[in-house]
Amino acid sequence: MNLFDMVKENTLVQNAPLAERMRPQSIDEIVGQEHILGENKFLSRCIKAKRIPSIILYGPPGTGKTTIAKVIAKELEIEFFQLNAVTSGVKEIREVIKEAEELLGMYQKSSILFIDEIHRFSKSQQDALLPHVESGLVILIGATTENPYFQVNGALLSRTTVLKLELMEQEDLIELMKRAIVNGERGLGNQSVEITDEALEHMANVANGDVRRALNALEIAVLSTPFNKDMKIVIDFEVAQESIQKRAIQYDKNGDQHYDVISAFIKSIRGSDPDAALHYLAKMIYGGEDPEFIGRRLIISASEDIGNADPMALQMALSAHEAARIIGLPEARIILAQATTYLASAPKSNAAYMGVDMALRDVEKVQTTVPLHLRDAHYGGAKKLGHGKDYLYAHNYDHNYVAQQYLPDQLMGKRYYEPTSNGYEKKIKEHMKFIKGQA
Repeated sequence: MNLFDMVKENTLVQNAPLAERMRPQSIDEIVGQEHILGENKFLSRCIKAKRIPSIILYGPPGTGKTTIAKVIAKELEIEFFQLNAVTSGVKEIREVIKEAEELLGMYQKSSILFIDEIHRFSKSQQDALLPHVESGLVILIGATTENPYFQVNGALLSRTTVLKLELMEQEDLIELMKRAIVNGERGLGNQSVEITDEALEHMANVANGDVRRALNALEIAVLSTPFNKDMKIVIDFEVAQESIQKRAIQYDKNGDQHYDVISAFIKSIRGSDPDAALHYLAKMIYGGEDPEFIGRRLIISASEDIGNADPMALQMALSAHEAARIIGLPEARIILAQATTYLASAPKSNAAYMGVDMALRDVEKVQTTVPLHLRDAHYGGAKKLGHGKDYLYAHNYDHNYVAQQYLPDQLMGKRYYEPTSNGYEKKIKEHMKFIKGQA
């Protein structure tokens, strides 16, 4: 490294954001992710054994994917190469592979190839890694915010271990900000910073599990606040509010958060919890979800989970979908909220849903024929074939009901629809019991 490069490197380090400067340098400095880094957990065992397999670190931004990769390389004294899938391709992969071969051949030194945003690599780029990962020439550590089971091809997945990183806990973010405030070498320890608990809690809350966002907000607060008369920089709640603005929620309407949140939304409606349902509705709206998509899911839920326990639920959902389509956001949120709370608060029944699925299974397995008395007798020659003979017209009988065979011979006695005792379906159940008792 020449003098120019050394000056550039030192300048970059000095000007780096606080989050970069405070990046943990050892496994002991890492906070959070106890499920993989805690005592006797997977990664801690790998580091203790001095052997790491190829892995994919999957989780939201600011949860430590790059940090973990770098710490592993440092702890195991392995050469570390870093590529970003957005700016790198097969050419860069080949260059790293060549260097890794030289290091292994000349110094018997292993290499880690860290690929950030690995989900952005094309299939051919991912395939270019396969033989070198399989042979062990390089240890692959991929990082992605997208579900790798959707975005990374199966061949590469089969050669790696996927580790899911979680959003950082609020307490962990507070701990990391406190560390930065007192760290004089890499943090803000030379600035005489005082911060209130309320300010720390606010920044940790709005950062929503993202370490980078929390530390960057802290740095902005410190750099933009003048010294007071005691030559201290005091960060209170008002300063914290102005230093970290709109809460950044983790919601990607094209990724797995889309599926997770809509799943929780429907399950909350099914579970008759309007408060939880409204929370997930708000999360989808805040994240930019299409209101028509939400409306379609409400329509499905109205039949699947409520059914005849409240026949109005389907009409409510249909109306909400159409109204949301016409009105659009932000006003559509009110319409969707009305339908959501109605459905969540309605009596529940999946009897119709279960019944049709049972019937479909029987249709698939059993060959049936329509009984002669139910067949159409209006076309030429049908009556001569016995179609419609002995059919009993229900409206000619008391209560508009007469007992006769409707199911095919092959399914006689089969019951598909069992009304519950919930809501309006209780009346249906009582009515069916009554008319059959009168026959």
